[in-house]
Amino acid sequence: MKLPYRARDISPFIVMEVLEKAKEMETRGIDIIHLEVGEPDFDVPESVKIASNVAMRTGYTHYTHSLGDPQLRNVISRNYRNKYGLVIDPERIIITSGTSPAIHLILSVLMERGEEVIIPDPGYACYPNFIKHLEGVPVPIVCDEANGFQYDPERVKARITDKTAAIFINSPSNPTGHLTEPEQMKALCNLGTWIISDEIYHGLVYEKKEHSALEYTDKAFVINGFSKLYAMTGMRIGYMIAPLEYVRPIQKLQQNLFICANSIAQRAAIKALEACHEEVEEMKATYIQRRRIIIDRLRAIGFGIAKEPEGAFYIFANAKKFSNDSYKLAFDILENAHVGVTPGIDFGKNGEGFLRFSYANSIENINKGLDRIEKFLLK
Repeated sequence: MKLPYRARDISPFIVMEVLEKAKEMETRGIDIIHLEVGEPDFDVPESVKIASNVAMRTGYTHYTHSLGDPQLRNVISRNYRNKYGLVIDPERIIITSGTSPAIHLILSVLMERGEEVIIPDPGYACYPNFIKHLEGVPVPIVCDEANGFQYDPERVKARITDKTAAIFINSPSNPTGHLTEPEQMKALCNLGTWIISDEIYHGLVYEKKEHSALEYTDKAFVINGFSKLYAMTGMRIGYMIAPLEYVRPIQKLQQNLFICANSIAQRAAIKALEACHEEVEEMKATYIQRRRIIIDRLRAIGFGIAKEPEGAFYIFANAKKFSNDSYKLAFDILENAHVGVTPGIDFGKNGEGFLRFSYANSIENINKGLDRIEKFLLK
C-alpha cells in the first residue's frame, strides 16, 4: 500500500495508544485504573442533558449557519465581557466541532507551506502533527521544569524568523497544568507575531487567575470549548475567536470541510454557559481535593514535582528516578500495575523522563492506582 507522506509520517497520539491497550486488557477481565486520559469523569450537567433533549424533540436537528448558532455566539461574547472585560463582536466567533477543527482552520489561513509555528516543549502532542499535516514546520521551544514549563520569551524571540507564522500558547497547559504568568503572556504577545491561544482549560484554575491572550493583543486567535470545563467531551463542541478580516476565509473552509458544528450540541452549549455555574463550581471543588492528594502521593512515592501546577487536571511528574524511557515505563506500569499513565515523550523531546498523571478520576481510584504504582516501583 502506498500512502502519501502526510498519512505515512504522522506520529501516533501515544495517550490513545495507552488507552486502547488498557481497554483491550479490560476486555480480558483485567481491572485498569485510568490516570492517562484527559477526560473529565463527571457526567454532563443535568440542564445540558435537558437542553439536548429539547433540541432533539423540537426539531433543532438540521444544519446551522456555518459560523454557528447566532444565539450561542452572542452568549459567548457576553461571557467574555463578564469574565475578562473584553468586548468581542459575535461576528468574530466561529463555532466548531471541538477545538481540533478550530486549530486546523486557523493554521490553514495563517500558514503557508514551509512556514514555521512555534510550540512549547513539552506541549500538547497534536500541535506538531497539525502543523506538519498542513506542510508547515513545528519549532519546539524548550520550557524548563524549574520554571513551571513556561515559555522564556527571550528564547521564543530568538527563534522568530521571516518564516514564523504564529506562536502557540496553551494556558493552563496540557500536559503540565501550569499557567502562563501575565508578564510572560504579555511579553509573548508583544513579539509582533500571530498568537494562537489555546484556552480550553480556562475555568479549571485553582491558584492565581487565567488570562486570555486577547487582553494583551488583537493579533491573536483564541481557541476554547466545552469539553473540559463542562465535561462535554463527546458532544464535540468548541469555538474560536478570530480577527474579523479572517472570518470569511475561515467560513469558506468550514463550509467545505465541516459544514457546521452539531446543532444539538450548540443548543446544549448555550445552556452550559447560562445555567451551569453551580455544577462547574462543584466539579472544581472536587478537582482541588484530588489535586492535593495526587501531588502529595506522587512526591511520597519518589516522583519529582518542582513547581505545583495551578490548573487543568494534570500532574507532569519527573520519573527519571525510575527510568529515562517514559514510553517503556508507562507500558510497564500498565502491564504490571494495571494503571494507565501517559509517557512524557508524547509531548515532545523535553518531556522525556516524565509521566503525565490525570486526576480526572475519583479519589478512590487515584489512591488505588498510586498504591499499585508504588508497589510495582518498589520491586
